[in-house]
Amino acid sequence: MTLYLYNSLNRRKEKFHPIRPGQVGLYTCGPTVYNFAHIGNLRTYIFEDILKRVLRYNGYRVKHVMNITDVGHLTGDRDMGEDKMEKGAQREGKTAWEIAAFYTQAFKKDLARLNILEPDIWVKATDTIDDQIALVQILEEKGYSYRTDDGIYFDTSKFKDYTKLSHQDLTALQEGARVEKNPQKRNPTDFALWKFSPLGVQRQMQWDSPWGVGFPGWHIECSAMSMKYLGDQVDIHCGGTDHIDVHHTNEIAQSEAATGKTFFNFWIHGAFLIIAGGKKMAKSEGNFLTLDNAFVKQGLNPLVYRFASFQTHYRKPMEYSRESMLAARNGLQHLKNQVRQVVGDDGKADGPVSEVHRDKFLEAVNDDLNMPRALATVQELLKSDVTPAGKYATILDFDRVLGLDLDKVEACEQLPPEIQDLVNQRHTARKTKDWAASDRLRDEIQALGYNVHDTPQGMKVIKK
Repeated sequence: MTLYLYNSLNRRKEKFHPIRPGQVGLYTCGPTVYNFAHIGNLRTYIFEDILKRVLRYNGYRVKHVMNITDVGHLTGDRDMGEDKMEKGAQREGKTAWEIAAFYTQAFKKDLARLNILEPDIWVKATDTIDDQIALVQILEEKGYSYRTDDGIYFDTSKFKDYTKLSHQDLTALQEGARVEKNPQKRNPTDFALWKFSPLGVQRQMQWDSPWGVGFPGWHIECSAMSMKYLGDQVDIHCGGTDHIDVHHTNEIAQSEAATGKTFFNFWIHGAFLIIAGGKKMAKSEGNFLTLDNAFVKQGLNPLVYRFASFQTHYRKPMEYSRESMLAARNGLQHLKNQVRQVVGDDGKADGPVSEVHRDKFLEAVNDDLNMPRALATVQELLKSDVTPAGKYATILDFDRVLGLDLDKVEACEQLPPEIQDLVNQRHTARKTKDWAASDRLRDEIQALGYNVHDTPQGMKVIKK
């Protein structure tokens, strides 16, 4: 079955064909480790995880590289402002290296709690400085760079089709709208390949280079790291939509200028998480929530957030509210209760997979990762006349993509005598159409720690 993905380069869904048959090179922009990842950031990593799982579900071998940005990412959009790592070190009274190590581990912990598969290769920007310098030298030799007082810059006017990803109208772009203007830049869109350490300032992260002591620009890092581990022409590059106009546009320009080849064939971007009222969640706005304070400390399993993210297509903005997360918790709990009802006593998925439902599920996820439709297929399966063993086997097949730990759901337990007595009373009340008694008994059962579900097959009572 053909996999279709939305390619930001051409702004349409396209058939996916890897460069090498059966193999996929995947690069995902990782975190800048100066603070905790917020749940808006994590939404992007969830969608990328689904992409990776869907590729594997289709039988591809995936080589996945993710970077750790631990130097060079400035607070301004266009190479102005402070280095985020140095700023984080000042904020917490630690070294930039300590900040990077702490928040890298925090990020990896978040990925694990969300069942996000780790990349095959983690690569830190500070481990590839020589590769970045070598790439800047190539650009210099080809005439794409120039020097200013504060660094070496890429001349975007020399690269044809600079806006082929962003589709921006550069005549409307006003440099300096957010930060001070650099009068030595030839074009507003020119960006730093190498920044010089300011005179009289001892940076914690700086290196010798052919142009002087300094540090790499943010954009050159990703180009060098992806080329080092995946080659100079690769299948898929992912990130958030906020990377399109600047970061990914600049990656393409410098990489293709250096190699003369198409950098990546597919560029796939996830939309923002917004808080109730329509405002983007961002660290710069001070309105960000982490997995810890929004879920763990609120008594919510982090997988509730993973499940919640499936309700909205990855290319559409997703709204966060406490109410929506509680609804997702109930939805995930209901799904697990449904799975409990089909688990055999031995907990083995030895039934035949329903090929009809598997085809529908594959068709959904292959339609640009349509997870809302995939979840609808899950419900269609659970309500079908497929045998319990077949349902369980098929659900576990689906969970290779869903990643919701549905293999850890146990079979329904025997109800304690006092609960079974209340269930029997409620059966009688419903049979005699004593709805008031039925409701009262349902509330009693639920108050004792059990969920009550009235289904076409009868009443199901499952421990919470």
